[in-house]
Amino acid sequence: MLSKSQARAFFLGGTVVTFLIFIGLTIYSFMPANDQSNYSKIDKKVIRGKEIWESNNCMGCHTLLGEGGYYAPELTKVIDRRGEGYVKAVLMSPIPWAPKGRKMVKYNMNEADAEAVIAFLKWNGQIDLNGFDRVVSPLAKDNN
Repeated sequence: MLSKSQARAFFLGGTVVTFLIFIGLTIYSFMPANDQSNYSKIDKKVIRGKEIWESNNCMGCHTLLGEGGYYAPELTKVIDRRGEGYVKAVLMSPIPWAPKGRKMVKYNMNEADAEAVIAFLKWNGQIDLNGFDRVVSPLAKDNN
């Protein structure tokens, strides 16, 4: 059994060691060599695509990096899965897109805006996901 002073020393020592480990891991995670954000590849087209993404509230239906709505497909790696041509056709379609009974709003985007959204999705798809390369909506019928 520990005396009161030994218990206090054990608690304080454990707290200091845990705090130092936390500070060390925090510094390690912020080192430039450990950056996984793909930040260096952001350009004006990617920024414009994100602005379009936000102004159209795409996250209300779609998820991106696991965040957003589950009504429509997860779009983190959509360019890898579907290709630029498919995504561009959906964005520029003059009629509402309705695959599998779920209706997407008719955006009828011009080519420059569609390419900006594609640049944003492509940039997003290149973020290092630590091996979680296949992010699937929990509502998807095929989770393979």
